Amino acid sequence: MRKIQEYIAKGKQIFVGLEDSKRTWKLCVRSDRMIVHETGMPAEYENLRSYLFRRYPVCDIQVIYEAGFSGFWLHDKLQADGIECIVTPPNRVTMEKVTAVKTDKRDARRLAKNLENNDFTRCHVPDRERREDRQLSRTLEQVQRDITCTKNRIRKFLDYHGLNAGFPPGRWNDSYYSRLAELELSGALRISLDVYLRVLHGLTELKKELIKELKALSEKARYAQSVQIKKSCPGIGILTAIRLTLEWGDMSRFPSGKHIASYTGLTSREYSTGETVRRGRITAQGRNTIRSWLIQCSWIALRKDPVLMQKFQHVWRNSGSKKKAIVAVARKIVVRLRAVELCEYNYSPGVVE
Repeated sequence: MRKIQEYIAKGKQIFVGLEDSKRTWKLCVRSDRMIVHETGMPAEYENLRSYLFRRYPVCDIQVIYEAGFSGFWLHDKLQADGIECIVTPPNRVTMEKVTAVKTDKRDARRLAKNLENNDFTRCHVPDRERREDRQLSRTLEQVQRDITCTKNRIRKFLDYHGLNAGFPPGRWNDSYYSRLAELELSGALRISLDVYLRVLHGLTELKKELIKELKALSEKARYAQSVQIKKSCPGIGILTAIRLTLEWGDMSRFPSGKHIASYTGLTSREYSTGETVRRGRITAQGRNTIRSWLIQCSWIALRKDPVLMQKFQHVWRNSGSKKKAIVAVARKIVVRLRAVELCEYNYSPGVVE
């Protein structure tokens, strides 16, 4: 049977669907509109490489897998070995409208079939240097979440033991956390609170270190021009500029302003049929942290750019929602940032006629 399969695939184009997980990979191999072979193996690259080169030595091999927890290292290794690899977004994989069974084996079959039919969306794969530099920004996100979590633990600790007298219920500044070291507490409570405060201090120092590294990274030759152009936009500082540059990469990969607005999840959902048009909330695809940076910048930018203020007021009047209005401003900023960067001009505020 194996010899028959190898004869069928010999010298032809091979389409491999790979469904990855932490411990095992499931593979489905197709050629000439039929399944040639299905198999599973431990999730180690040497096993995959050996399988492909031993079993299909004179074939044109293409591999597809879904972007996920394992990142793009598998893509890099396959490309380095001369095997074309496509990484596809999981939310764009074509699926049957009705399915009652989902297994890794079926997913691998679907991926292989989509690859053979050219029915897939290619995920942008940043080069290794950009991915490694971008990790600084994403580590900063994680540290910031840990800081917020630790502050919440401290607040709940004070509430639980009735120690919140003299502290406001709203947002605290750093001076309130400094005052906690002066509270008179019993031995056990003092030890517990000091642990929380040491954790908070350590995380705060790590945050400062990461911000320093990101600012130094903004002077790197490949990022410097892009950072300066983004920084020329009102409301965008050097830290946001370098983080957007690392996340978005080369702006020329977006064919139009609509594409980058869609990429950042700032395009409204739509469900229309016949003469009925229904639009809802934004799609919110992509990283929500990027949208939060843009929203924060938009509140500052609209006060300095008359065109953005006009956009905000127009949407606010029509919708009655400031949230919708500021999202519209953020979308406009994203589109304009792409335009000025492609033209290599600094951002300049618009003029209301």
